[in-house]
Amino acid sequence: MSSELNPVGDTDESASPSDPVRKVLRAFAVAVLLAAVGIGVGAVLVIAAVIALTLAGVSITPLLSIVLSLALATGVGFGGVALGYLRYRGVGLEYVGIAVPSLREIAFVVAGYVASFALLVVASIVISAANADTAPNTVAETGMQNPEILLLLIPASFLLIGPGEELLYRGVVQNRLGEALPVPAAIVLASLLFASIHYFSLSGAPQARLVSISVLVLPTLVFGTVYELTDNLVVPALIHGAYNATLFSLLYITLQYSGPDAMPQTVLSIVPL
Repeated sequence: MSSELNPVGDTDESASPSDPVRKVLRAFAVAVLLAAVGIGVGAVLVIAAVIALTLAGVSITPLLSIVLSLALATGVGFGGVALGYLRYRGVGLEYVGIAVPSLREIAFVVAGYVASFALLVVASIVISAANADTAPNTVAETGMQNPEILLLLIPASFLLIGPGEELLYRGVVQNRLGEALPVPAAIVLASLLFASIHYFSLSGAPQARLVSISVLVLPTLVFGTVYELTDNLVVPALIHGAYNATLFSLLYITLQYSGPDAMPQTVLSIVPL
């Protein structure tokens, strides 16, 4: 999608068309910077809120901690950085493409949702056969200890997590990479960046975290591919939201009826949150 756009505010105007390496490096540097700033802004906002609430005598419970992370890190942090970048470039939301999904795009939502879980099943089989360890997501672990949080995360997947993360990583990062790279390369790099930021939200040994990140790349490749096929950010946001919501729902149901030991470790490690 991004390759079709050439906003007047593009900061690459100084780069010569005969210098593709410089153009690619610049696009990659901007993409990494956007990902880092999104994480940084979100973290600063959450820390500031926690300090302010603590000074005000408010106890920071696990539920409140998740609420702050969703609202400030995912919503304001990711979404705010993405919108700030669009403003800097002098473009509007047409750059990312937002529209009510058509019937064709709804079909892509269903296909993407099925493909994401098909890849999850394949990855689980491979990891089990290789007897590899994965690192659990700290949010999923918190949810296991406080199941009421999972009930909050289900709607939040559609309202905050999917839209906020897709706006930054598909709408801005992937599009920016696509201005200098072929679409498949932009999808892969954006997915790797997105998966990589989850390193610090995982717990366990570095090798186990890398295994989890490699699995997490798979559904994000689906999100990025469907985005390029539809030119509508709402489509991957819905897939992302449905994917997360399903995992949180399965985790909640399993906890209620089977106990925490019944949930496969792979599922706990690949929530793209």
